[in-house]
Amino acid sequence: MTELPIEIYPVGIVREIDRCAIEGHGIAGYELMKRAAAAAFDEARRSYPAATDWLVLAGPGNNAGDAYVLARLAAADGLKVTVLALADPTSLSGDAATAARDYADAGGRLESFSGKLPWLADLIVDGLFGSGLVREVGGDYAAVIRQVNSHHAPVLALDIASGIAGDTGLALGHAICADLTVAFVGLKPGYFLGDGIDSTGRLVFAGIDVPSSCYPVDRAVLERFPDDLARTLLPPRRRNAHKGDFGHVVVVGGAPGMPGAPLMAGLAALRSGAGRVTVATHPDHASGLVAHSPELMVCGIKGSADLAPLVERATVIALGPGLGDDDWSRSVFAAAEAYALPAVWDAGALTLLAGGITSHPDRIITPHPGEASRLLGRSTADIETDRLAAVEDLLHVVGGVAVLKGGCTLVGTRGRKPRVSTRGNPGMATAGSGDILTGVIAALRAQGLSSSDAAILGVDTHARAGDIAAAEGVRGLVATDLLPGIRKALNP
Repeated sequence: MTELPIEIYPVGIVREIDRCAIEGHGIAGYELMKRAAAAAFDEARRSYPAATDWLVLAGPGNNAGDAYVLARLAAADGLKVTVLALADPTSLSGDAATAARDYADAGGRLESFSGKLPWLADLIVDGLFGSGLVREVGGDYAAVIRQVNSHHAPVLALDIASGIAGDTGLALGHAICADLTVAFVGLKPGYFLGDGIDSTGRLVFAGIDVPSSCYPVDRAVLERFPDDLARTLLPPRRRNAHKGDFGHVVVVGGAPGMPGAPLMAGLAALRSGAGRVTVATHPDHASGLVAHSPELMVCGIKGSADLAPLVERATVIALGPGLGDDDWSRSVFAAAEAYALPAVWDAGALTLLAGGITSHPDRIITPHPGEASRLLGRSTADIETDRLAAVEDLLHVVGGVAVLKGGCTLVGTRGRKPRVSTRGNPGMATAGSGDILTGVIAALRAQGLSSSDAAILGVDTHARAGDIAAAEGVRGLVATDLLPGIRKALNP
């Protein structure tokens, strides 16, 4: 296995990469199939060493070929292996047919689906459909998938979980929820979008020695965050540095009754290295915030006029945490919107922006799908159906940098391929988590990173901090649990 690549390719381009290896470099298709199956077998043995009774599901296409080769390897290793053939092996063609014959010639055990999966199996290998599936799953395939998802055994998916569309991540009627997926040749968008996020499980990559010259970097549709962002983007601090070197973030938010959001954004900005952080909030909250966190400068502002002297000293404005639709919120929103400073907009600022869209080249917006739907005038379901298109549309309508939050957060910047975060966990789906993200991104922008780099490193830092916090479990995680992890993530 190798590290996950950065580039993520559409399914059609991955086929071209396969074809390049076969036709351009003389690697037989069956050889590639055997390499893929061997890589998946090795990963299965590493991940599930106690599993000795394997049920291998084989479908109607090339994915079945991978399954038959893997089954033959497992049987040769002394494991009990049963291939459940959902398609008649004699109907297969090409390399898949060769793989099925080799399995049969080796004395492999083959069964057809009789309505119920064997309950004693302790590992299920999913070789039903590959990444090119485009039709709805029905019939026996749907029945098998439902039973797999309720089975006690862990599931390893070959290349992609069956039922997931490789380019969109959408479940085509029914989809297997795998615990582990071994991706072959290239990463596909479907692992990181839609239903694929839940169906993929842990993702590992097997390049199977396809020559690097077969990979057209410019044809990637999406890019994964690099693993060393903090080291790459944040230089070591000089010993004689002072707070003025690291920017001044002004957090604007906190309508009556909502002091927590700007407080969390301000604390996150401090933990992310901003030299100074001021929270401009409703006067009702000022004394309470100062008592809670003396490191923050807190100013109670009655309206737009009180904001001007604060913004004059700011490097970045973080607008929106705790803003509502009341007169105070609308007043300070209008005042903050008028400044040309770099800005991060979230929460209430995005709701108010939806009432009168403006574009700004140095503004980072961080909507969740519901906020994106209001900005684009489409349903939340439409946003989730095509998140890549939604990011592009947000850039077109709002400008700047768009961070579309979700299970795999996307970051879009004009002139660059969208980036996707592959870290984070469901415990982060909690009130205040977005306010933490706003503060992190604003602090990084204040320290001199470009809007794009601040958004990418901010999302990555937020996700890493969430994973650190989730070491004790995802259920019950609260937003402020992320604060200690931010410091660790930014000081690797």
